[in-house]
Amino acid sequence: MATGCDVQPDVTEGPAALPLTGYATVTIEYRQPNQCANVASACADRVVFFGSWMSPGEGIPLEPAPGHMWVGQAMSVPVNWPPVVAAHLVRLWDPHLVQTETGGRTAARLRVGGQVVTEYTNAGTPEESGRVYVDDDGFGHNTP
Repeated sequence: MATGCDVQPDVTEGPAALPLTGYATVTIEYRQPNQCANVASACADRVVFFGSWMSPGEGIPLEPAPGHMWVGQAMSVPVNWPPVVAAHLVRLWDPHLVQTETGGRTAARLRVGGQVVTEYTNAGTPEESGRVYVDDDGFGHNTP
């Protein structure tokens, strides 16, 4: 073979690699209604947060904070911002709301990663959920 001859054909360029899904830690904040629409004995129960990326039955109990607030952190939340996949569905179980039409489930008055959740699915029902995206820094974004 002569030197300088390229006998191996060039490989055609394939598709770009899929972006790796990152994970973020996200702050959860919820303002509970002042009045408890439930049997008084259950009103002291903790608020629990749920996200669509969690396993069934898994939830994050939030901690009480001043001003009828509840706070916590969700770890290992899949990053989905900018939107390339569906929004995360988020909601809470609030003991103050058990005897309302939602059966205690709500996405109202909820902040995810500092973003007030403003878009809902099945609002006012036991299936109510908020729609939110999460970026690499753990900040929430409403749907575009």
